[in-house]
Amino acid sequence: MSSTEAGGSPPIRWGLAAKLFATLLFLGASAVLVTGVLGYFRAKDALEKSVFDQLTAARQAKTRQVETYFHTIQAELRLLATSKMVVEATREFKLAVDQLDRNGAPPALRQKVGDWYAQNFIPRMTEVLGKEPPLSDYLPVGGAPYYLQYHYIVKNPNPAERRKLLDDAGDGSDYTRLHAIYHPLMRAAATTVGFFDFMIADPKTGRLVYTVQKEVDFSTSLQFGPYRRSNVAAAVARCAETADRSAICLEDFAPYAPSGGEPIAFMGAPIIDNGAVIGVLIAQLSNEEIDNVVTGGRRWRQDGFGNTGEAYLVGPDHMVRSAPRAFYENPEGYFAELKSVGTSEQEIESIQRYGTPVLHQRIDTQATRAALAGVEGTGQIIGYRGLPTLASWGPLAIDGVRWALVAKVDSAEAFAPIAQLRRDLLIVGGLALLVVVATAAWLSRALLGPLRELTAGVKRFAAGDYTASVPVRTKDEIGELCMAFNGMVGELSRQNVVIQNKNRENEQLLLNVLPAPIANRLRGGEHGIADGFAEVTVAFADIVGFTQLSSEMPPQDVVNLLNGLFTRFDVAAQDLGIEKIKTVGDAYMAVCGLPEQVPDHAERMVRMAIRMVHITREHAMENNVSMKLRVGVNSGPVVAGVIGKSKYIYDLWGDTVNLASRMESGGIPDTVQVTRSVYEKLKDHFVFEHRGEIEVKGKGKVEAWLLRL
Repeated sequence: MSSTEAGGSPPIRWGLAAKLFATLLFLGASAVLVTGVLGYFRAKDALEKSVFDQLTAARQAKTRQVETYFHTIQAELRLLATSKMVVEATREFKLAVDQLDRNGAPPALRQKVGDWYAQNFIPRMTEVLGKEPPLSDYLPVGGAPYYLQYHYIVKNPNPAERRKLLDDAGDGSDYTRLHAIYHPLMRAAATTVGFFDFMIADPKTGRLVYTVQKEVDFSTSLQFGPYRRSNVAAAVARCAETADRSAICLEDFAPYAPSGGEPIAFMGAPIIDNGAVIGVLIAQLSNEEIDNVVTGGRRWRQDGFGNTGEAYLVGPDHMVRSAPRAFYENPEGYFAELKSVGTSEQEIESIQRYGTPVLHQRIDTQATRAALAGVEGTGQIIGYRGLPTLASWGPLAIDGVRWALVAKVDSAEAFAPIAQLRRDLLIVGGLALLVVVATAAWLSRALLGPLRELTAGVKRFAAGDYTASVPVRTKDEIGELCMAFNGMVGELSRQNVVIQNKNRENEQLLLNVLPAPIANRLRGGEHGIADGFAEVTVAFADIVGFTQLSSEMPPQDVVNLLNGLFTRFDVAAQDLGIEKIKTVGDAYMAVCGLPEQVPDHAERMVRMAIRMVHITREHAMENNVSMKLRVGVNSGPVVAGVIGKSKYIYDLWGDTVNLASRMESGGIPDTVQVTRSVYEKLKDHFVFEHRGEIEVKGKGKVEAWLLRL
């Protein structure tokens, strides 16, 4: 009874056309999918690399600009410090200030200066600090500061930002006389090189004997005054200790009270006269210049940073040295983002109070940590705004500071083209899939693939391709026919493989006996092979005392010892392109320069001889036996050919071979003995020792040279 009669449903059989349609549809859909996915990821990788390359180029350009800026002002500061004007001004200003210090300042004048501080300076510091500081913390110390600040600050008719325009205070003092002479020159120099302020300090007292801007640090002592812990005091102290005209003392940005708490950096250079430091020339650097360099004058889009890209500097404390882009473009959004990433209220309040993020905003990311550690790199990180960011980072090479520069762009902006590409690929993929469906439907009716494959397989087999096979795609009669065909071809292929393996084994045996070119000639049907070679190098090597050694060892150990040694010789010969001829007992014969000629056959053979001596030593140590090697080498003409019929051997004949053998037998253990022909070729490559003439059987006296190892 059949399964149908028993009540079972018949199995579903797919026709060839349906199977072909399903197969083509699957392949087409897979191709579309794979192509789309690969295209997407490759485009994403290419875009990411392009963005990283662009960021790195921008970072390197900004780095060079910042470094060039510092190198330029360092050179200008050194030049000014060595100028005759600055040296003379320093000497004379110091004397004038010392005189004013000795004269002291009347109480009335001190009171007026104190009142000015209370009315003008303390309110500004209160606004900056958020609380009123004690007046005594900022009052100057000594007579000269009160006197000079009264005449050049309190009584100065110009507003604060233009105090530097006063040349003569009109008090008739020696200081004012000198100031009227030097101040216009100093002011012009500061303006020319772009220094915010220009100061001269007495290294002995720490007194700022001259400044261009006439801020409240003018004439104060950096050793005892209110700014003794400032970064300008550190710069003066460092430069005062070196009498090197090329020295530059740079101090990183720090809040500076005389400038209203703004971040200020100081660069100092020693003023040297007759080999002694008589003063320190100080340039006061505002972060505005550096900020302009890093932000490109706040032209981020023109610099290729798009809508969210930027570059910024950080110091070793992870505080920024240039303001982020959002601080300028969108202050409200900037502070909102700071709050959203958990920035403390104190930090935000400091940025708002001082009017700058410099020295107040902390950026501690993977990029800043790596860059401050001196490592350059690129990668996708979480930026200081809490967003995924593509960044390029690296350190700056500026003596005196440890800064890092980061160039970044938000990942969302960088990968916006990829999102568009993904949408386009989905549309194109959908259209391609429709085309595949239509094509597969047509091909399933037009083609009967399995039959055509079987036909092609039979034709290949008939043409002599015994590896021909056809895929078995069905379980119907055609599938069975394909399986039978493949079985037949497989059996023939296996038999063919056996034959080929036997042929390869025979060929390998022949190659072990004869050089490859000679073996090829024999296989080609050539008989009586004999060739003459005008110039080759032959070597004989023999183990000294091996007969005595072998008599004391079991036969198997003797064979293993010799086989291990000669196997290592064979490896060295193959490495150097040398042809092993034969071994006789404990003797080893080799030649270089045949059957294929090489110009450096003598050098190769001597290097082979050196290796053989070293190999013998190592082999003796590894096997705990006493064993030394003699090697003889000679160059000249030989005759080579194949001897025998049932057991082939490729051998050499001639006087060159005999003399090489005599060089070995008459040699010294652990040396290489060569003839004059070898010596003349290699005397500039190896250090040979002239042995003199030795007695050679059948030759008489022959000169020999030794290469001791």
